[in-house]
Amino acid sequence: MYTIEMAYARMRELQDLANRSRAHQSPEPRAARAKIRLPRAKKR
Repeated sequence: MYTIEMAYARMRELQDLANRSRAHQSPEPRAARAKIRLPRAKKR
């Protein structure tokens, strides 16, 4: 039987794994993504 506690435990495992993999990434891709932003329309 799959309980809500088991679901929360699994969700926490996945979150920890995601945080760990994010921490190992270099900050460069994030900086590159920031530069891709579209220019905003100029106010009149």
